[in-house]
Amino acid sequence: MFQSRIHGRGGQGVVTGAEMLSVAGFMEGRHAQAFPSFGSERTGAPVVAFCRIDDKEIRLREPIQDPDCVILQDPTLLRLSDVTSGLRPDGYLIVNTTKTFDDLHLRALVEKLPPGHAVIVPATELALKHVRRAAPNAALLGAFAALTGLVHFDSVLRAIQQAFPGKVGDANGAAAREAYDLVRTQENASHERAALA
Repeated sequence: MFQSRIHGRGGQGVVTGAEMLSVAGFMEGRHAQAFPSFGSERTGAPVVAFCRIDDKEIRLREPIQDPDCVILQDPTLLRLSDVTSGLRPDGYLIVNTTKTFDDLHLRALVEKLPPGHAVIVPATELALKHVRRAAPNAALLGAFAALTGLVHFDSVLRAIQQAFPGKVGDANGAAAREAYDLVRTQENASHERAALA
């Protein structure tokens, strides 16, 4: 079972992001579940959503304590709580920011993960470019597909278009595609550096 935990703020599409990820899993013939955990349901309040994907029926219902992947939609949450708590030693980390891991004081954590398992994606900027809204969820799903390989990008794209039909879906799909390509480029550069080392 692959378990993902998404941290963000109300209004950023955290819950919708988890739901779209689960739909992408369903589209590939797997079992999936997505559910939120709200502290206070107002815009800007911290929100956590969870997604599990497995090849067999999922019976668990509790929040995810030891995620295989943490997606951080809003890096300001790092000042409020330990959003990376429980991240598995072989896990993945995706952060929506234009800053570096050093700027975010995440370098020590990133160095404990396998090489290439942590990426920075300017998902809000991509959303503003394509969707004209600061909703980074679709772009981060594109990054997730590229980084983890758990779901194919085509499944993510179909899930996005199902959630947002028409032009809005196309725009979110374009943001997801650019994030996917960005992460793939980062991965290729990382592999080349490792080969030279």
